[in-house]
Amino acid sequence: MTTILYAEKVYPDDSVEREVYGPDVRVLMRAAGTLADLSDADCAAADGLMFLRHWASAADLARFPNLRVILRMGVGYDRIDRVAAAARGIMVCNVPDYGTMEVADHAIALAISLRRGLFLYHETQRATPPAPWAYIRSPLLRRLGVQTFGIVGLGRIGTAAALRAKAMGFNVVFFDPHLPTGTELGLGVGRVRTLDELLAQSDVLSLHAPLTPQTRGLIGGRELALLPAGAVVVNTARGPIIDIDALAEALRSGHIAGAGLDVIPVEPPVEPVPALLRAYRARESWLEGRLVITPHAAFFSPESWEDIRRKSAETMAAALLTNTPQTVITPEMF
Repeated sequence: MTTILYAEKVYPDDSVEREVYGPDVRVLMRAAGTLADLSDADCAAADGLMFLRHWASAADLARFPNLRVILRMGVGYDRIDRVAAAARGIMVCNVPDYGTMEVADHAIALAISLRRGLFLYHETQRATPPAPWAYIRSPLLRRLGVQTFGIVGLGRIGTAAALRAKAMGFNVVFFDPHLPTGTELGLGVGRVRTLDELLAQSDVLSLHAPLTPQTRGLIGGRELALLPAGAVVVNTARGPIIDIDALAEALRSGHIAGAGLDVIPVEPPVEPVPALLRAYRARESWLEGRLVITPHAAFFSPESWEDIRRKSAETMAAALLTNTPQTVITPEMF
């Protein structure tokens, strides 16, 4: 009997999973803090492994002698040692088609809320005493239609964000060296061939790339300096794509007017907490209304939460039970 092991108890029962897999599959639901907490018996039994938040190192994978498929119940796959998995012939899959609308909406909401000064007014109006009942002149506030919305990574979420930004009146331009020529024509947006060219014109920079060795630290001090003065930076992708200390310096200097982060380098944050996060939590005056942080929650809605469950099971079934895998992370994607 094929056994699929869920390392985390994310949902209250296994009703959806049994519906998708059928009666000939054994489903094991565990509530392990890490993969290392799983029993040897469970590891030995598993043909398929499912998890949402865990990390899978080479040492973890060595405990699964019969494992054929690992499925990350999410879009990002940087939590899995893909090289170790490939060396052992273990297929790695993800679920890239849930939460697309939610993350795109979140990115646009962060960008527009910053550019219209909503966080700025919110903070100043609840101060003691509150600010005068009047508009505020700030580098944050600009008409959307005179700005360029720059996107790094035009995958599913990046495309959804591009269409939303375009509908809001932004001039939309993207950088993605992996897409075929002409992609921009179907969307009616602009395209540049280098990251530097994108940065030089992006009044709003929105990141939608996966975390890979090539994108880790992609946006550092040099890149932030290339953005126009008063730019806004939004990251709903992965925290390590941006050098958070460099972002703090760019915000403090005023070169970057504001930032919206749904992700940070280490989640949840542990000591030493980045200086930018400490200043944000302390409500230091220089960041007032200029920085908003959400706890890697852009993906969430009740609907997307259920999508994760069903789409994950369907993806595992396709890979493990019918030999028609749908979303395989191949070595060239590492």
